[in-house]
Amino acid sequence: MPRPSELALPHIAALHAYTPGLQPTDAGWVKLNTNECPYPPSPRVAEALRREIGEDGTALRLYPNPRSSALREVVANLHGLKAENVCIGNGSDDVLNLLVRVFASPNAGYTFPSYSLYPVLVAIHHGGIEAIDFDRSMKLPIDKIAASPAPIFFLTSPNAPTGVAFSPEEIEEVLKRYRGILVVDEAYALFARKDAVPLLSRYPNLVITRTLSKAYALAGIRIGYVLAAAETIDLLDRVRDSYNTSRLSQIAAIAALQDGEYYSTIVEKIKTTRDFYIEEWRRKFGWFVYQSEANFIFVEPKTAKGEAGPAVARAAFEFFNQHKVLVRYFPSHALTASFLRISVGTDDEMLVVDETFQAWRKNA
Repeated sequence: MPRPSELALPHIAALHAYTPGLQPTDAGWVKLNTNECPYPPSPRVAEALRREIGEDGTALRLYPNPRSSALREVVANLHGLKAENVCIGNGSDDVLNLLVRVFASPNAGYTFPSYSLYPVLVAIHHGGIEAIDFDRSMKLPIDKIAASPAPIFFLTSPNAPTGVAFSPEEIEEVLKRYRGILVVDEAYALFARKDAVPLLSRYPNLVITRTLSKAYALAGIRIGYVLAAAETIDLLDRVRDSYNTSRLSQIAAIAALQDGEYYSTIVEKIKTTRDFYIEEWRRKFGWFVYQSEANFIFVEPKTAKGEAGPAVARAAFEFFNQHKVLVRYFPSHALTASFLRISVGTDDEMLVVDETFQAWRKNA
């Protein structure tokens, strides 16, 4: 009998899957490697879930609303749009996959470094990927993106892993000249000063993706959404799985999105913590730190002797792991190999990070 890998589609058998950040199962870790919110979701979320489940959970025997219709209305109202401009997914990864299904043939484009799931999704559908590299300045390569022959292009703003955001004016300049679908992945938009939503009314080739995993503290619920022209949403609905979000996910997301006051407080607290440590590590250590507009910090550590580089960053990363502090290291690109990405945690967690950096410098 042939092996399963011999029967699989050749491009799938050769595929390198996306590698998520480590999710430890034992206690005692300070976990700042996957940009999760350090604070709990709105109390309204748990209340809404309890009401939906009820005493005996009988509601769970029924399928969810296949279109997430009530949630589409809430999202549309939040952004001043219509429900026909919204599609809901099982996390933003799901809606990104829908976009690839519809538009990524025979290839797609993206800026690099950015979210490493993009090329994986394109490869699953046997497409090619065109990477346009950033340099250390992180200046948006408008001309190169505009000239891309790809029918769809992914731009993360604020960028991951650097946290650098691109202005609506820069994005509009791309939209004026690029002939394909421009997907602006705004997973971290609530932590940024501006977003691209106002451009939707003028550019039918603009698609914006959002997630409730970051600012809304619902990574475990798995809800994301697309904002786009009604024609684009119709195409996505044609390839969307029939019941791609659960009853409880829809209920939780509605409750969260309707408690804007609670989340505004959390977002401001995260931004304050983020900005404090960006300036603290610049001042105290003399390190280069990107001016993040996300919920993480991208920092280039240096030894007490002033040494920096991939070997130094890897040593710091390993030192953190030895002390049960999880951060993220991206060694595969020249721009990222000298840096660590640190999700913004609670005050206590960030104090541990700061003390660990100091201990590492003494031992480096």
